[in-house]
Amino acid sequence: MSPGDTGGVRVGRDAGADGGVAPRLAVAAVQCDVEWEDRAANLSRAARDVAAAAAVGAQLVLFPEMFPTGFSMRTEVVAEGPEAATATFLHEQASGLGLWVGGSFACRTPDLPLPVNRFLLVGPSGQVTVYDKIHPFSFGGEDEHYAAGSTIVTAVVDGVRVTPFVCYDLRFADSFWGAASGTDCYVVVASWPSARQSHWRALLIARAIENQAYVVGVNRTGSGGGIDYRGGSVVLDPFGGVVAEAAGVPELLVATVDASRVREVRSRYPFLADR
Repeated sequence: MSPGDTGGVRVGRDAGADGGVAPRLAVAAVQCDVEWEDRAANLSRAARDVAAAAAVGAQLVLFPEMFPTGFSMRTEVVAEGPEAATATFLHEQASGLGLWVGGSFACRTPDLPLPVNRFLLVGPSGQVTVYDKIHPFSFGGEDEHYAAGSTIVTAVVDGVRVTPFVCYDLRFADSFWGAASGTDCYVVVASWPSARQSHWRALLIARAIENQAYVVGVNRTGSGGGIDYRGGSVVLDPFGGVVAEAAGVPELLVATVDASRVREVRSRYPFLADR
């Protein structure tokens, strides 16, 4: 790969367990550094990352929170329209390479006074799923610069039910619980700081175990806005076991999500029915 791209490809163990016919999905988590408030540079690098993921057979490619700019509160600089550069990039990558691509960015909308932190997922035939971060990170002042979303959404990606969340949402288990019965795989894209790295991993594992679903956590590396990031992107199975995990450097993490494994775990251990 070219300099500035993810530094390597880590392929997780095959997550399939029972040989069933339920859908399987090859997911690529792009753990990358982000050039602070430099959309052009970040989208250029991201295009190379999508190509690398496609080359190893990924069907779904995921980028960290606010991957075009970093987690900036300067919305006058980083916010863009819902059909501007980042949305155009995701559409072009998805259609050009025949896969699904998603990540979050600062998005202005005509009906809100503040931008939203929007996760946009685009499919190869132009399918679009929009999730606006429900829990702005008030500890970091995000609530002063970004409006809160209100709706949890689930997309069907090549037959696998995928429910996205963004960073701070991870701390609110009730949001995950409400979507559990219709979810095979949760996606959490983040700019999670290294100061609370242990929380990131522990909460991801908890969300997988308590909802008996896969969890894909995609975090950035490097530094931005005076905050350090240590990666730790991970794919977890419905028992909380590690399918694949990245270290603290830019890396392309690839693993298989198997809906039959979700079905098997929930059938053998019907814990969700007791909520």
